[in-house]
Amino acid sequence: MTLNEKIQNDISSNKVVLYMKGTPDAPMCGFSAKVSGILHTLGADFVSENVLDDDELRQAIKDFSNWPTIPQLYVNGEFIGGCDIVTEMYLNGELDAVLKG
Repeated sequence: MTLNEKIQNDISSNKVVLYMKGTPDAPMCGFSAKVSGILHTLGADFVSENVLDDDELRQAIKDFSNWPTIPQLYVNGEFIGGCDIVTEMYLNGELDAVLKG
């Protein structure tokens, strides 16, 4: 299985997937901590992938989404965005609606 196939499988098999630096319990960057915290605040059930465990995955997810930064959030197979977009959606109530959709 290629990394693109793994990513596609991850986002197809799980409603909410967060590609982040570290883990939800031990985030390794402030942006990943913020997005993970927002998801916890909203009570979202999500899986995460620690891109620091695999440099190839770290680059592959950036290529897959055509988005240059981590974290990256996917909901229902759709790329939502990084920290700034997720934070904005959280503050205006959009993220809660997307997660419940």
